[in-house]
Amino acid sequence: MGKNFDIKDASLAEYGRRRIDWAEAEMPVLRQIRERFASERPLKGVRLSACLHVTAETANLMRTLAAGGADVVLCASNPLSTQDDVAASLVVHDEIPVYAIKGEDHETYYQHITAALDHNPHITMDDGADLVTGVLKQRPDLIPAMLGSTEETTTGVIRLKAMAADGVLKFPVIAVNDSDTKHLFDNRYGTGQSTLDGILRATNVLLAGKTFVVGGYGYCSRGIAERARGMGANVIVTEVNPIRALEAAMDGYRVMPMREAVKVADFVVTATGNKNVLDAEDFAVMKDGCIVANSGHFNVEINIPDLEALSVEKRQPRAFVDQYILKDGRRINLLGEGRLINLASAEGHPSAVMDMSFANQALASEYLLTHKGKLPNGVHALPKEVDREIASLKLKSMGIMIDTLTPEQAKYLASWEEGT
Repeated sequence: MGKNFDIKDASLAEYGRRRIDWAEAEMPVLRQIRERFASERPLKGVRLSACLHVTAETANLMRTLAAGGADVVLCASNPLSTQDDVAASLVVHDEIPVYAIKGEDHETYYQHITAALDHNPHITMDDGADLVTGVLKQRPDLIPAMLGSTEETTTGVIRLKAMAADGVLKFPVIAVNDSDTKHLFDNRYGTGQSTLDGILRATNVLLAGKTFVVGGYGYCSRGIAERARGMGANVIVTEVNPIRALEAAMDGYRVMPMREAVKVADFVVTATGNKNVLDAEDFAVMKDGCIVANSGHFNVEINIPDLEALSVEKRQPRAFVDQYILKDGRRINLLGEGRLINLASAEGHPSAVMDMSFANQALASEYLLTHKGKLPNGVHALPKEVDREIASLKLKSMGIMIDTLTPEQAKYLASWEEGT
């Protein structure tokens, strides 16, 4: 590309730095890790390529990794999720190469991934497994020098476990998403708040009294359902897993097949990690004016080609709203091109919850280095003591104290002899 970055506009850097600093104030756990990293330099000499949403929170992770000695390069994990001012600040103020432009086309997106792989990383850091896929398919020459990878999100972990099952994953990967201090908080509270934020910014439509359908009932979906109910919506959950469907029913939601739910829906939001959760048969029975959005990682959850084939006209009444006019005159409003709506039209998860997620990412990269040669190829979770350390740091930053076991209690829990 002729230079070691590709961003929209370097003049945005000053505003980007202010927003990064604002986010940092809500990220005390990551800040403490950065202080230790700056002192100990545990990642010195490690080349690290990251493919993540380029947000103010991610910038603080990049700063932390760089403080630890890592030689970092960053590209976007979604064409619509980049905050151009943040990308500019990282390049201008932190001298971290960034390849990311909000709204970049398909070709540019993959050029940027190629640029990140051209960094010859020892560690890749993914949100959706695009870098790992690139290594395995296009750059197997990188594998001998790689310590491994870390993965941020559910969709990526699904892909990685499929790779491991097929025997093609040639290095260890830390599934950061499987840490309790990630998925129990980021997925539920982060996705819940940021998805509703994205929908409201895109539409400015009142949720109270509306029928709101959520596809899936994993941690992301249950966060969305909880927040939508909190804003007065009548929530319906759709599922394919009988245990999760039963859980949703006992949490007080209506549960039914998607084909039935869309008939009464004012909003439909998908967050399943699967494809074609909404397709032609669903669009055929939707109400006029239904608002459709996705909060899963990839835009395949909504079958957009099906929607386009059913339409006779497409217009944009608002930014981030594509209105498809069907042959019978019904209007279906697709938000953010079917991409992650919380990042397409809003700013992603709040900093306070990303604090824990990115603490996991930073410690996962250190874990790969300290366990070099000890981890078999495949998908691994971080040890539970890392989870507990992050949770303890978060509680301390919130001014919350908890009890500790007495020696007698600890002995009792570890024994079997003492009963009734």
